[in-house]
Amino acid sequence: MQATKGTAVVTGASSGMGLATAQVFLRNGWTVIGLDIVEGRIADSGDGVYLPAVADVRSREDVERVLHELLPNNAAVDAVANIAGVYPPTSIDAYDEATYRRIFDINVLGVVNVIAAARPRMATGSSIVNFASVDAFAVSPGQLFYGASKAAVVMLTKSLALELAPEGIRVNGIAPGWVATPGNAATGRMDAAAASIPLGRVAQPEEIAEWVWLLSSRSNVAFMTGETIVLSGGDVIR
Repeated sequence: MQATKGTAVVTGASSGMGLATAQVFLRNGWTVIGLDIVEGRIADSGDGVYLPAVADVRSREDVERVLHELLPNNAAVDAVANIAGVYPPTSIDAYDEATYRRIFDINVLGVVNVIAAARPRMATGSSIVNFASVDAFAVSPGQLFYGASKAAVVMLTKSLALELAPEGIRVNGIAPGWVATPGNAATGRMDAAAASIPLGRVAQPEEIAEWVWLLSSRSNVAFMTGETIVLSGGDVIR
């Protein structure tokens, strides 16, 4: 492995915001371990090194296995971006236990598993960015469990920021609104969503990814931890 400027673990890296985030780190000369349930490929890794890996974030042991295989001699992890998530619709009239467990196991337990697996390799100055959602702050009809899971991520971010502060590890969150990802496009609601956003459009994945880079790598946010930034184009103002 060639020497790079740092190492980032990015979940949900095969598409959407996860892929865009991996590309930002690579352009800046980092090594990226891209975790997903399907192996993703990046044609141009720039000055960085891309290491795709198939792993299920619902299993701490699976994530630990990947890190052990890809990072020799307990090499450091400098940044973690927890982006993997699912959002099948649910309501009190239409839900089942399997869907509940899938949403919470990926969106909440997955965040904890990845952090727990990476933490022994993280030193003072490293950073964690967890993906919440605007649905953590404003109710989205038909997203009963998804909204609750993302509200849990906001509180996990605060709790972990407090717990890991003595080690010099910062933990922050991002709460995106509508973003032009394949999953959101499949809903058929993107145009209507854009019309309701004060800035008149949805975000591009690259815009969200730049915030992950900012929170992970810049000294001018070194005093920031425990916060979740809402990126909604003004759709959710609090």
